[in-house]
Order: sequence, then structure tokens, then C-alpha cells
Amino acid sequence: MDITQSSLVLILITLLAATVNGALGYGFSSITVPVALLFYANRVLNPALVWVEVVLNAYVLWVNRASVPHVWRRAVPMIIGLAPGVVLGTSLVHRVQPSWLKLATFMVLLPLILLQAAGFRRPIRDERRVGLVFGGGLGVLYSVTTISGPPLAVMLSNQGLTKQDFRAGLGLVRLAESTFTAVAYYFAGMFASESAGLLPYILPSLVVGIPLGVRVIRHVRPETFRRVCMSFDAWVVGFGISTLLRQLHVIETDAAFSVLAAVGVLDIWLLYRFFRNQTPGTVAPGPQPAPATQ
Repeated sequence: MDITQSSLVLILITLLAATVNGALGYGFSSITVPVALLFYANRVLNPALVWVEVVLNAYVLWVNRASVPHVWRRAVPMIIGLAPGVVLGTSLVHRVQPSWLKLATFMVLLPLILLQAAGFRRPIRDERRVGLVFGGGLGVLYSVTTISGPPLAVMLSNQGLTKQDFRAGLGLVRLAESTFTAVAYYFAGMFASESAGLLPYILPSLVVGIPLGVRVIRHVRPETFRRVCMSFDAWVVGFGISTLLRQLHVIETDAAFSVLAAVGVLDIWLLYRFFRNQTPGTVAPGPQPAPATQ
């Protein structure tokens, strides 16, 4: 197995992502995709990650299976909406020019990451009707990027779910979307040898990273750990947008990196606000609301 620069980056970023997933129970794709897209096209990267996501999401659902009876009815509208969204998203991955698809992916991810970093919360009242439409959009986003956590977190964590119910709902929806996407990719002929060739670089990272994350989180406050991960994603996505704006000749000069500068300034301010508000009262042990996810 030849180790190239791109494969070395994939090994390191999936190791970090697996550690995050082991610590928090989510976050594998959100950490992996922004970095890996700098080296691989969506149509190569996504099929490899989808198979990994099927296994990870099944594991999350199994661990939280006791809470499934409490949340499955609330998840059904989203799951129904997923199918047409996945079909549309798969068509986009299969047809759109890779560089433009990367740019569109980053442009969608950036506000979602910043909303999570800002701790955005807004309860949704008409949950069933919104859930159906939301599921369609989620299916498009996941099949294009293999990421669905940020918007799904806003939908689930704002609805007053306990931590276990949140994780069970997350497992249900994400297992459905990853399974639907795997089937759609299969019929679209996207499971090529190039994608399968990435798995030997990804799977060892999972074996090492997930147990490592379980140990790390015992010594770090989960919300702080999550917030640092969001900061990392924001900077990577900002760099990706700036680089692609130059590559696609949307902005010909170094002015393209003003996007990265703006993201950096905003993220530093959000980090300052987050740590400033970390008083002893906010970190006291006790029941916690469902966390935001990636």
C-alpha cells in the first residue's frame, strides 16, 4: 500500500475524526470531509465514507436502542422525506463538475458550522410537516457531502429531547440516510475501485481512534471538546472556499483569502464568547440537554 501525501492526510484526518466520534458519539464526517475534499472529489470520497457511516450509525442506534420507542414517531417524517432528497443529491454528485461541487459543499457547510459554534437554538412547532420538508433537504445535503449533523442537531436538540433520546433519534435518521445513500450510489454506479481503495486508509483509523476518543472524553468537558472541533472545521472550510474561489477564477487575486480572514475573525470572537461564558455554574455536573452534533 503506497502512502502518498493525500493518503497520509486521509489517515491523519480520519484518525482525528474517529477520536472525535469515539468521544462524542458523532462527528466523523464533519471532521473528515472538509479536509479530505481538498484532495479528493466528492464522487470518490463519498462512497467510501458512506459505508463507514452505515456501520457507525448502526452502532450509535444499537447503543441507544432503549430510547428508540420514545422518538421513532418523531423521526418518521424526516425519514420519509430523505428518499427523494437522496436521489436528487446523488444525481448532483454524479453530474456536477467536481470543483464547483466542492465549492457548493463548503458554502453550505460554513453557515451550519458557524450556527453550531454560536450555540444557535430555535424550537420548531409544526414538527411533522417541517420534518418532511426538512428530511428532503437533509437527504440532498447528506448524499452530496455525507454530512448531516449540523442541521439535524438544530432539528432534534431544540425539541426538548433528553440526551439519550437525542442520540437515538440521531441514530435512526442517520442510519436511514446513510443506507438510502449507499443504495442510491450503488444504482448510480458510484462504488468504483478508486473509492474502495480509500478504505484501507480509513478503517485502521477507526479501530485506533474510537477507543482513544472514549478515553480522551473522560478528561475533557464534552461541550468544550465539541466547540474546538467546530473551530477546526470553520478554519478548514474557510480555507477551502478561498482556495476554490481562486482555482475557479471567481476571484483572481489574493483577495479570495478575505473569506478565510473573515471566518477566522468571526470564529475567534465566537471562541472568546464561549470561553468567557464558561463559569463554574455552567460546568457543574448534572443532567444536560442534548448536545449539538456534527
